[in-house]
Amino acid sequence: MSANVMAFQVVVFLFHLVNMFVTNTCFDYCVGLSSAPLEIADAENGATGIFSGNLSLDVTEGTKWNISRGGFCGMRSKKFDGFIDLDPFDTIVIKLKGDGRCYISTIYTENWVNSLGEEEDNSWQAFVFVPKDNWYITKIPLAQYLPTWRGNVIDARLEMNPSRVVGMSLSVNAEGGVPSAKSGPRDFRVDLDWIKALRSQ
Repeated sequence: MSANVMAFQVVVFLFHLVNMFVTNTCFDYCVGLSSAPLEIADAENGATGIFSGNLSLDVTEGTKWNISRGGFCGMRSKKFDGFIDLDPFDTIVIKLKGDGRCYISTIYTENWVNSLGEEEDNSWQAFVFVPKDNWYITKIPLAQYLPTWRGNVIDARLEMNPSRVVGMSLSVNAEGGVPSAKSGPRDFRVDLDWIKALRSQ
């Protein structure tokens, strides 16, 4: 997959194409009890995706992991052959309708930061806070995405290679985020239309 260099902006993902995504929660890792399906909603101007569920801090009984609480749900694009080339662009744009929570936008790139033999993709993350109940278009400069490993920021000077993107995701935690955002366990919901890549200059 590649972006058109001549375009001012390009659609990267359409969220009503739910078969392009997979969801995962702390329950899938036998750690917690959170749940989250991805569904299609019919709208006047076309179909959109709904990522919703329940964030639970409860931990699965008998889990082998040394963890004190759950509270994670995410959706990620499925693996595909090749790469998304975002090198001609400088900004990610997402159209979504939130619930007042803070979500995490993640870009996955080809593995070149981790140690030899690591199979995990490199991940770069940025917070997305969306006001409640109204459709909103948020713009995130690629420069704001920080390198992370399993949710923790890597304390090193690293640069993303935007020409070797292998996937994107949106996730939510029961705790954390920006100070003004809604947090805590209970239901969540975000309606999603599309992700685009934009060249702002």
